[in-house]
Amino acid sequence: MSTLVIVGAQWGDEAKGKMVDVLGGEADIVVRYSGGNNAGHTVITDGKEYKFQLIPAGILHPNVTAILGGGMVVCPKGLLEELDRTKAQKGELGQLKISSAAHVVFPYHRVLDRLEEEHREHKIGTTSRGIGPAYQDKVARFGIRMGEFVRPERFEPRFREVLAFKNRLIKMFGEAPLDFDELYKEYSEYAERIRPFVTDIEVLVQDAVQDGKRVLFEGAQGTFLDLDSGTYPFVTSGHPTAGGAVIGTGVGPRNIDSVLGVCKAYTTRVGGGPFPTELLDSIGEQIREKGKEYGTVTGRGRRCGWLDLVLLKHSCRLNSINGLIVTRLDVLSGFETLKVCTGYILDGKKLDYVPTETSDFERVEPVYKDVPGWSQDLRSARSLKDLPKEARDYLDFMEEFTGTPIAILSIGPDREETMILRPEQIWGQESRIPVSVV
Repeated sequence: MSTLVIVGAQWGDEAKGKMVDVLGGEADIVVRYSGGNNAGHTVITDGKEYKFQLIPAGILHPNVTAILGGGMVVCPKGLLEELDRTKAQKGELGQLKISSAAHVVFPYHRVLDRLEEEHREHKIGTTSRGIGPAYQDKVARFGIRMGEFVRPERFEPRFREVLAFKNRLIKMFGEAPLDFDELYKEYSEYAERIRPFVTDIEVLVQDAVQDGKRVLFEGAQGTFLDLDSGTYPFVTSGHPTAGGAVIGTGVGPRNIDSVLGVCKAYTTRVGGGPFPTELLDSIGEQIREKGKEYGTVTGRGRRCGWLDLVLLKHSCRLNSINGLIVTRLDVLSGFETLKVCTGYILDGKKLDYVPTETSDFERVEPVYKDVPGWSQDLRSARSLKDLPKEARDYLDFMEEFTGTPIAILSIGPDREETMILRPEQIWGQESRIPVSVV
């Protein structure tokens, strides 16, 4: 197997960045295929903390080519700040490339994002980074792509046309229009720096797959924030599901060999929308504080709740997940009893699936199974046999309910706090990743 998709199996923030860092060292190419700088990945290695919003976390490996795919929307200012910061921290990085098909996020996108959210009766919980409006322009065939952005003869007339239209919208909201000359000067300087990275990505990735090179596709956010498959309208504007790796990079579906779904041992969510197992009590607060559940991008506290296995099983089917990566198991240490959601009640009827209609999903009541907890600190464990029986039983129940084996277990934020349990689920039998003693 030479192609691997890492997808968030819940509502995002599952520690995908750490896993891309762990597995990226074996890859030749790491491709980010969706979203923008509304997503955040944190990687801790060698005592340093790296925060990514646009650049694939795999860039920390000097042998890796890190690609921003055509399915992304990219803020030039944010990208350059992130690149400069990461270079200052790490020094030698992998090679960076940007698809000429990726769309550019401009200040008017951020202004309209904020204004639209302010005028909504029911708030979405947007990060106000301009991601939604940038995708709106993409769908409306009004956006400016990277290929145009880095060509002055194309960028100037397109930017003048689009900004004039956006300023009319901004003035309708009662805000002052943006100045063309000021913004054009600023963004032309960004374009100069970004130009060397921009190229035709699709053929590069296709050729790599054809040649048997290892390509890792890195998702952003999580499955249930997908524009089509998520809890609409409380979703992002792109496709964080495994299918997004096809849409956002130009590879065909038959070229995807393996999909790993990253999930927490409990459930979290940021922003509005249904969350059946949410804990609005001291237990939810305890999980939030112990797990440091605060957004990488916004700093907002995440909503926390018990593990929802109905949701996770649906995600496994939706993404064709062949192996789970379970993170944050260590956060659950100290609870005498844990609850796991195994079904829903809607209007007196029991459901074993996630309702498509969000208004129905908002009204479901979770059906819980109580399972024994454990008190031991798991951070020093380096194999399954080091875990207490109750923790192993918890993992076994996750596998049994979802019908999906656990390939990797993370019991801490550092790269070394990772157990590779089933390497054959990752890069196949030829994987060079060392296996933990089980």
